[in-house]
Amino acid sequence: MANRLAAETSPYLRQHAGNPVDWYPWGEEAFERARREDKPVLLSVGYSACHWCHVMAHESFENPEIAALMNDLFVNIKVDREERPDVDTVYMQAVQAMSGRGGWPMTVFLTPEGDPFFGGTYYPPADRMGMRGFPAVLRAIAGAYRTQRAEVDGNVERLRSALQRAEVVAPDSSPPDASQVDAAALALVGQTDRRHGGFGPAPKFPHPMAVDLLLRRYAATGDRALWDAAEVTLERMARGGVRDQVGGGFHRYSVDATWSVPHFEKMLYDNAQLAPVYLHAFQLSGRPDLLDVVTSTLDYMSAEMRLNVGAFAASQDADSEGGEGSFFVWTPQQLDDVLGPDDGALAARFFGVAPGGNFEHGTTVLSVPYPLDQVAAALDARTDDLRQRVSGIRQLLSAARATRPKPARDDKVVTAWNALAIAAFAEAGAALQRDDYIATARTCAEFLLDALTVDGVLHRTWLDGQAKVPAFLEDTALLADALLTLYESSAEPRYFAAALRLARDVVERFREPDGRYYDTSRDAERLIVRPRTVDDNPVTAGQSAAAAAFVRIAAFTGDERWRDRAAEIVTPLAALLPRAPVAFAGLSRALELWVGPVKEIAIAGDVRGGDTRALAAAVTTRFDPLRVLAWGQPDGVPLLQDRPLVAGRAAAYVCERFVCAAPVSDADELAAALD
Repeated sequence: MANRLAAETSPYLRQHAGNPVDWYPWGEEAFERARREDKPVLLSVGYSACHWCHVMAHESFENPEIAALMNDLFVNIKVDREERPDVDTVYMQAVQAMSGRGGWPMTVFLTPEGDPFFGGTYYPPADRMGMRGFPAVLRAIAGAYRTQRAEVDGNVERLRSALQRAEVVAPDSSPPDASQVDAAALALVGQTDRRHGGFGPAPKFPHPMAVDLLLRRYAATGDRALWDAAEVTLERMARGGVRDQVGGGFHRYSVDATWSVPHFEKMLYDNAQLAPVYLHAFQLSGRPDLLDVVTSTLDYMSAEMRLNVGAFAASQDADSEGGEGSFFVWTPQQLDDVLGPDDGALAARFFGVAPGGNFEHGTTVLSVPYPLDQVAAALDARTDDLRQRVSGIRQLLSAARATRPKPARDDKVVTAWNALAIAAFAEAGAALQRDDYIATARTCAEFLLDALTVDGVLHRTWLDGQAKVPAFLEDTALLADALLTLYESSAEPRYFAAALRLARDVVERFREPDGRYYDTSRDAERLIVRPRTVDDNPVTAGQSAAAAAFVRIAAFTGDERWRDRAAEIVTPLAALLPRAPVAFAGLSRALELWVGPVKEIAIAGDVRGGDTRALAAAVTTRFDPLRVLAWGQPDGVPLLQDRPLVAGRAAAYVCERFVCAAPVSDADELAAALD
């Protein structure tokens, strides 16, 4: 018989609807019962694509004996961290304060008032490898709650104090400057694994915002060390098993230092953030292999993650019918069966597939151990010929793989992550002159502005026709920022107007009179503390996204009050950037924009006209993170006001703080002016 989770919209919660555990969704009903029966609460937090969440579910939550113990001793709540990042943030901070580490699945024990007093992550069903089994943990926690209440209350007070301290960021009144961004970039160079790329040891995560910081400072300074650090990371990820070498797109992270074996879930936010980074590297270098990563990643998102409503699903699972990763891995014999002996041997050599493999059951995660031109030289073949042959091999492997049981997909729409997708498709569409990419961004934006906006309030998630949970700061700020990018790409002023409305919402709903911004709005459900995230995890922190959008709006409007709002965010945090550049890489973009100067480019002309579009292309095809572009009809965009045509021709105005140079009508002249 299904439990209460069957009525939820979250696919992750629905996965647990058949458990013998008497699960509650997060809400007052569960806590009211806990108070009435004086029972502690067991809070379990995870997400649909999480491999170890599935493991604990199969081992413990589907086990009738363990479930009976949970039901007898606790009131049990299951939370999807993607749907309720506020709940996840608060209790993850508590678990980290208790144990020094965190992760998912997260298991936290609470008082009936919601205060945490003990917690951890994954627990096995029996004692093993130095870990206590889950049943023993359950009995010990329930016993402590019954018989050692004073100690429990002491834990509660210590954790509450720790959570309150974590919410406070020491203010810094000194004005931020570009030297802090440069210091952060140089710190990243020092942290880069110069052999394999990435930052630090295994496991390795992509950290796209940190790589983009390196690229932006290389573009600004010409310091080759910055490019070299970014290049090795981008190359090794692109050739590694962390990238799906057959279907495109990136897996969540690599378990090893060489990017060879990933955890196989694919997240929308990773791919939406990586595509623009590879685009920027292509714009700076002109390298076709980097361009291929851009298009294959966006094409993967369109083919595999795009829903029929035009928005994007949250994730694809790590597991399928054959077990974790079984959809993606190969043996030499499987290659021969699909390709024949000649192409099978080439595929094995090119993708590093050998007997014994590098994964479970003798299988191999495909990678590209050596660049294509090196393989061509070793085979005494022409590089272009080998490229064509490998392309054909990929197509055949993709067709064969499509017959395997596919990983499940979490079809809920998450506003913040879809905002990242909008920005990626819009920017790439303009840079590569791909109208189809811009159309994809437009369709997604229209869906978010329609289906996820209820009674004028943006919401966090949507599934099966139902929007749920009012939006958080990261949703609102990232969507505002993305809509500005879509406006720059499409010249449709309604997206600028929508971005402006959302930016005002950020100030009105998430800002307090002291200038501090919080993850939850003023009218949101109150938790034991009001979460305030300042670092990136794993997307740009909502505060940083808001600050970047504010500075861009100031450049579009000439309204300096938006820069003042950005300063409220940037100034107290800027000193943290050089100390923790990976954690605050999202802030670096806002800081660069705030320090500026930002070029304000206005193009007057008919957006359908070839002369107007040529001028716009001169702007959008180049990598220039310190500019905004307004073009087409003024329609509420102040930067376009009083910018006339010149002798009947489209004209581009390059301005700074609304003071403009003489207009130009030739695209080459505009490019020279931008240089």
